Amino acid sequence: MDDHLYRQHNHLVKKLVFVSVLLALVVVILGAYTRLTHAGLGCPDWPTCYGLIDVPETAEQIALAEQAYPERQVEPAKAWNEMIHRYFAGTLGLLILAIAFLSVKNRAEGTPLRLPLLILVIVIFQAALGMWTVTMKLMPIVVMAHLLGGFTTLSLLFLLYLRLKPHRINRTDFSIKKYGRFALFGIVLLTGQIALGGWTSSNYAALSCVELPICQSGWQQQLNFEKSFALIPPARESYEFGHLSHDERVTIHVVHRFGAIAITIYLTWLLLMIYLKAQTSTFRRSAVTVGLALLTQLSLGVSNIWFSLPLLVAVGHNLVAACLMLTLIALTYRLRRKI
Repeated sequence: MDDHLYRQHNHLVKKLVFVSVLLALVVVILGAYTRLTHAGLGCPDWPTCYGLIDVPETAEQIALAEQAYPERQVEPAKAWNEMIHRYFAGTLGLLILAIAFLSVKNRAEGTPLRLPLLILVIVIFQAALGMWTVTMKLMPIVVMAHLLGGFTTLSLLFLLYLRLKPHRINRTDFSIKKYGRFALFGIVLLTGQIALGGWTSSNYAALSCVELPICQSGWQQQLNFEKSFALIPPARESYEFGHLSHDERVTIHVVHRFGAIAITIYLTWLLLMIYLKAQTSTFRRSAVTVGLALLTQLSLGVSNIWFSLPLLVAVGHNLVAACLMLTLIALTYRLRRKI
């Protein structure tokens, strides 16, 4: 294949990946919106909704749906939240399938192959998690895994996009490449903190602490780790609105708060080191971008407590967590990329 044709194929894959990154970000936002509006069981079946490809809205459709699922009241608004999320997620899956197909087709010309195939495997598993979220009635470990699967898909798509773009690093910035391993560890810490956020949300513990900076008075006596982080909960007909005691939810929330403090201290140190020691503006701008995302995320976290979890702020908290992860991935990629 000549160089011109290769560039055309590479440009097509890059455009598909870029669109997929944006769509994955939308799916993460819609997933958060669905979860925060308590619409995770808006459709009690999967992949249809009460046996339909849309939502029961007519009197006849609602009557048939209630007859088929007498244990649940049909709520069209919540069902639409869930189905719109599924539509976007399904479209994303098709785009990822197309990227994987083109990557296999053009593998001889240098198009990345392993990463697109890994993303395809993850998105298939993510679809299974979406099904289990419904069939296992919002079991917290499944809900948290579904959240992490969405973030993983988004992050790997963004990494693929970075790999398809040319990057040049000024040789005067070689000295700060040693911080690449610290940035990579920052990604690990941030992933853990996002998992804690998912565990807090899936166990309905977001408002278990209503004061700052840690929790309301007496929280130390309420800590109970025995069941707070048990991955397999006792069998229940549904885990909607939670199954843990107040003390166990306080424990989860407090751990999430301490995690936020730890990741803030670590990333602040890392970003300051990179900003002060970088010789060019490239890394300084990257450090500032990550820092702004971190500051925004902290502000949204405080606002969630201060204003009692308003929907837009809570959704924004998920969105900015994703943006913080992407900016940190971009910084880490530049630091660790071989020249």
